[in-house]
Amino acid sequence: MFRTLKYRPEFPYKGFETLEAAREWALRFVNWYNCVHLHSGINFVTPEQCHTGAHIDILKKREEVYKLAKEKHPERWSHSTRNWDAHESLALNPVKEKTKRLD
Repeated sequence: MFRTLKYRPEFPYKGFETLEAAREWALRFVNWYNCVHLHSGINFVTPEQCHTGAHIDILKKREEVYKLAKEKHPERWSHSTRNWDAHESLALNPVKEKTKRLD
């Protein structure tokens, strides 16, 4: 998230005039990041769409569009279409299972 934040064109490299201005900018950024920005790691939907379940229908429709496009112009496709399956679960910092050490 920080990398996305600092490479936004409107990122204030010269700083903020006030603490309130910084808070307002951060609030706008978080809203954009969660509600507008399409995330490649979750098949180009927003975190809000995942949270509300709207991503399921969106991804089903995308899969249909891709299948129709491939049927119409198979010469444009060298492999199968993108996997548009919805993720079962998402986490910002997923917990990894501990593995046993063999000493």
